[in-house]
Amino acid sequence: MALTTYSPTSSDWPCQVKTPGSYDWERSAAKWLRDLVPARYASYPALIRHPVLLARHAQIQVQQEARVARTALQTARAELPGLGLPETVIEHTIKLYAAEVKQLQHIARSVRVVSMALMESSAARAGH
Repeated sequence: MALTTYSPTSSDWPCQVKTPGSYDWERSAAKWLRDLVPARYASYPALIRHPVLLARHAQIQVQQEARVARTALQTARAELPGLGLPETVIEHTIKLYAAEVKQLQHIARSVRVVSMALMESSAARAGH
């Protein structure tokens, strides 16, 4: 049964993940998700065997990374001058943090849609 709820043409669907329902799509999703978590997590048997669990962990991981980037952005203007950095470096760093927050927000949306597709696929296989 092909899954059509989550389209790879969506701007949130990661290009590294095959179309849901296509051959080996779950493997491509798991590979992409493993790249989002620290390497030590990617080798845990439970996360390898259960892509939905891996997706859950990736969601938490990306949320925390976004929180760190937002904190770095929010505190940069006040704290970086105290490190003796030139203004140009401070401005570049602020732009870097802002871009990272935006990128992580996009990744979080991508993880969410992949996770939903994996859950739907798992439920379909289980007959729910």
